[in-house]
Amino acid sequence: MTFGVVVFPGSNCDHDAHHAVTQVLGQPAEFLWHKDTSLRGVDAVVLPGGFSYGDYLRTGAIARFSPVMQAVAAFAAAGGPVLGICNGFQILCEAGLLEGALIRNQQVQFRCEHVHVRVEQIATPFTAACTPGQVLRLPIAHGEGQYVADREVIDRLESNGQVVFRYSAADGRVTDDANVNGSSRSIAGICNPTRNVVGLMPHPERACERVLGSADGLVLFESALGWSGVPRG
Repeated sequence: MTFGVVVFPGSNCDHDAHHAVTQVLGQPAEFLWHKDTSLRGVDAVVLPGGFSYGDYLRTGAIARFSPVMQAVAAFAAAGGPVLGICNGFQILCEAGLLEGALIRNQQVQFRCEHVHVRVEQIATPFTAACTPGQVLRLPIAHGEGQYVADREVIDRLESNGQVVFRYSAADGRVTDDANVNGSSRSIAGICNPTRNVVGLMPHPERACERVLGSADGLVLFESALGWSGVPRG
């Protein structure tokens, strides 16, 4: 299974994602430049974290106009698996591939720490190997990670099972203290109606090896392999 990792000017987690896929998961990966108009036949796309285009205007607001995003949108429309991490999540929202928006953290602080998220939805390419209610320990690093949307939108996401991750305590309880950025209903990640496009603020690619403090993030990439039918190796 070949992963495509999109690189925008200002991306700074592209090599982290590439390392997780190639060196830990043992699968091929290609870097896709923001000016590319083709995904070159990759089987899954990762939009990594960072500060695309310096986060000018709004986070992800300029990156959504990159030529590569037309190819990503077409790939997603055809059912291809797309994972947006942190800034990648912001770009997916700006591009209309996911609903809602990511705004300044409620505390108006940049948060860089490990958090816990509870898996709410396993019917996606990136959570298929998880169990419902599984708690993952993943790092965050963002200043604009507060997920917001109109109440009707969030109600629809909830009823459709599109809330994929929720900030929680280590034991899985959803509490105000665990909601590190003030996101509506503690939402840490969502998917589109067809569940092939997933976005989340925490960084699973930075939690694929125990030496980094957690290997819980590896399950997202292993899920993609299982979903595609490709054995790990």
